[in-house]
Amino acid sequence: MRKTHRISRKLAAFAVLGATVTMGFAALGAQAADNMKELRFGVEASYAPFESKTPGGELTGFDIDIGNAVCAKLKMKCVWVENSFDGLIPALQARKFDGINSDMTITDKRRAVIDFTDPIYTIPNQLIAKKGSAIQPTVAGLAGKRVGVLQGSIQETYAKAKWAPAGIDVESYQAQDQIYADLASGRLDAAFQDAEAASKGFLKQPQGAGFAFAGPAVSDDKLLGAGVGFGVRKNDRALKESLNRALKELKDDGTIERFAAKYFDVKVVLK
Repeated sequence: MRKTHRISRKLAAFAVLGATVTMGFAALGAQAADNMKELRFGVEASYAPFESKTPGGELTGFDIDIGNAVCAKLKMKCVWVENSFDGLIPALQARKFDGINSDMTITDKRRAVIDFTDPIYTIPNQLIAKKGSAIQPTVAGLAGKRVGVLQGSIQETYAKAKWAPAGIDVESYQAQDQIYADLASGRLDAAFQDAEAASKGFLKQPQGAGFAFAGPAVSDDKLLGAGVGFGVRKNDRALKESLNRALKELKDDGTIERFAAKYFDVKVVLK
């Protein structure tokens, strides 16, 4: 009996030690996130007004302002790592940066491989085409047409699921500005992206003269998601919690709403 009691006491001691070690690792993880000196964001910088470059080569845009404000809240230095949009998730997994901040919508497909912060905002998705065109975001309205989409985007997923099987020619591009160039030159009949990017990045630019939105906004929670967040690796729980805390503070104090008013024509819904 005494031996059994000793074994029980040892097992209890090991249990306490194990719990202490587990708590210690959790605390270290949180402390590691808090003690990070730099926060590296992956970004595809050709999607104005969310992220683009000034003539001097500096990054600018709604997401850039949010990222810099988050870094200030967390007392970190923001480091921006440029990457093609379709390569952002693989690069995040390869630890080339700590988070994705590039107007990436949260979808079930993406959640299967990475994690996301709480949603920050959502933007409607819409086609653009020549003014007066009969193009609509339907199979009948796109019959015989060529539609440009950004590679790796939710718009590409939607177009290839809904339009391509019906014979619509869906062309994928690595950068949004390539889509706009081909649309302006007549190689494409339409482009499908979020409405704000279309407005500021193309329709209000000289090359967008003679073009307009074609048809109503397209909604599909399964394929087009229900909000934009920062992408993080599955095991970066401490970083995710820190980002969520900073984002909540920036929503509560009106900072993100002020950024939205600065950049957007289309109504942006803060989540």
